[in-house]
Amino acid sequence: MTDTTNSSAPLLDVNGSDILFKPANPLDKAKPPIPPLETRTVLYRKGSVNAKGAMRLPIDIECLEDIPIELRDGTVIYGDLWRRQGDTCTPVILVYSLYSKRGGPFNANYDVTSTGFPKDQVSGLQRFESPDPAYWCRYGYAICVVDERGIGHSGGDMYFMGTQAGRDVHDTIEYIAGQDWCTGKVCMMGNSQLAMIQWAAAAAKPAHLAAIAPWEGLTDEYRDVVCRGGIPNGTFHDIDIVGFLYGQSRFEDVTGMLEQHPLVDDYWTDKIPDLEHVTVPAYVVASWTHPIHTRSTLSGFKRLGSTDKWLRIHDTHEWGDLDTRENCDDLRRFFDHYLKGIDNGWERAPRVRYSRLDVGAKHNLFSTSDDYPCVRTETMALYLNASDGTMNEQKAALESSAEYDAVSRDMSAVARFEYRIPRDMEIHGPLNARLWMSTDAGDDMDLFAQLYKKDAKGKVLYHVVFPGLEKKLRMMIALTPKGKQLPGGPIYVGPNGRLRASHRELDTKRSTPTEPYMTYTNPQPVTPFVPVQIDLGLWPTDMLLHEGETLVLEIGGHACGPVAEARASDEAPDAQLPTVNQGRHTVHTGGVCDSVLLMPIAKP
Repeated sequence: MTDTTNSSAPLLDVNGSDILFKPANPLDKAKPPIPPLETRTVLYRKGSVNAKGAMRLPIDIECLEDIPIELRDGTVIYGDLWRRQGDTCTPVILVYSLYSKRGGPFNANYDVTSTGFPKDQVSGLQRFESPDPAYWCRYGYAICVVDERGIGHSGGDMYFMGTQAGRDVHDTIEYIAGQDWCTGKVCMMGNSQLAMIQWAAAAAKPAHLAAIAPWEGLTDEYRDVVCRGGIPNGTFHDIDIVGFLYGQSRFEDVTGMLEQHPLVDDYWTDKIPDLEHVTVPAYVVASWTHPIHTRSTLSGFKRLGSTDKWLRIHDTHEWGDLDTRENCDDLRRFFDHYLKGIDNGWERAPRVRYSRLDVGAKHNLFSTSDDYPCVRTETMALYLNASDGTMNEQKAALESSAEYDAVSRDMSAVARFEYRIPRDMEIHGPLNARLWMSTDAGDDMDLFAQLYKKDAKGKVLYHVVFPGLEKKLRMMIALTPKGKQLPGGPIYVGPNGRLRASHRELDTKRSTPTEPYMTYTNPQPVTPFVPVQIDLGLWPTDMLLHEGETLVLEIGGHACGPVAEARASDEAPDAQLPTVNQGRHTVHTGGVCDSVLLMPIAKP
């Protein structure tokens, strides 16, 4: 991301590349509607119930609606300030959002309680992926929920991350800090996009940003969302996100830019925040199970230059994790230390707390560490053997191959390899399927991989990510016909990966044996019937393996395995993602074609 502090003009290009925009979804199309602009104060009384089944408010809370905030270029955006009635000057938690601070489908339809989270544990005043005023205002914090540029009644065109977003959130923080209702200390908190923008805010270095708490927020839009593995996929962005955003001007057309900029260039690198020079204290939350945020939330934590940084890797879903009382209490100790100067011993908290997934078991383990990766590991090599569909710790002497129909959408159209686990062990970190692959048609291949476990009886093992829906999801698992994928948000089986073969060029400085990092700058076509070596990275995990279980690796021309790689939308799941595939793909094993799965295994 480029400098965010000097220029005042809105960004219309990135180093000479014009940014495309498309009309915003009109405000009058939002359901429920976006309320009219009106600067006023609304009082929510102690004891009132503000959503069906919600908790009674423990305090009187007032909301100062539609506070105007002027950015450096003169654009005015609007925010709502939630605070305990009677508080006149407090630290402020900034929630910088594109989901609308009031009204709109995200706030109405995707509440945390939709995941089975207890309704009486939240107030109904919380906004989508945002902290609950009923909790935070009670402890002397105000929450300012701001519609970012181009959202709702906020002026200007909306930009997705990058330099312009960094400038805007920088200006918003400095405006809030200068108001008489703020102590001059501002922090940030929130899930997903509300976490992503925190990385940009920290990189912009506003003087009054005292701490950040990004709760599962990716740091690389190209590699993690719209072109993961070099395979374009605008469905989630266009349908599930932009399809439900509303404004009065224009939205940056990210998928249109992907068509014009299919390779990583200045446009895409501008959206990667410069975290190495960040110094603000950070409380980072991640999970092994998220289909979008896992990889670069963890890499973001590693890249952070902050000396005061903590990481917690949980085993559920971000929405419920954000509102769980013990997690709020934990984060409050962090905020109290850095925004209120309270000597509460926070600096002695374990730097890393992480879940150890025992997929298929009733409970997972939790451990602490001084850093991430959390344990010392050694690379274990499991060599693929197509002659019998196994993986082994010894190379196969003889060459063999397995092929699959690369254009079929049938879940059985895969190459499958199994490893009978001989002893208890633990995978910790990212994995690499280093494969020798060929095609009989075309000059490219879109490849997908999924790793999962089966128990001693051959039954696939699942981890339910939404504890409140455990019974319902277990029933879904039991009733889902064989060969049909389960949804990849609420259910997890193990790590996955994808790669377009022409993007197999490695950044050798950033790659490790178990974590390939592709350049995405120099496409290299393949030749039919000629095997090429491809490093297909699988996202990080911590997975316990038990003696007698079976580890399964599936490779296919579509998102494969028992669980969808990520729910893009009901209309266009990942299994239907358009690919460049033609004909049949072949996995070559044994002899000189030593296809292998490289796994980081925790040392005893």
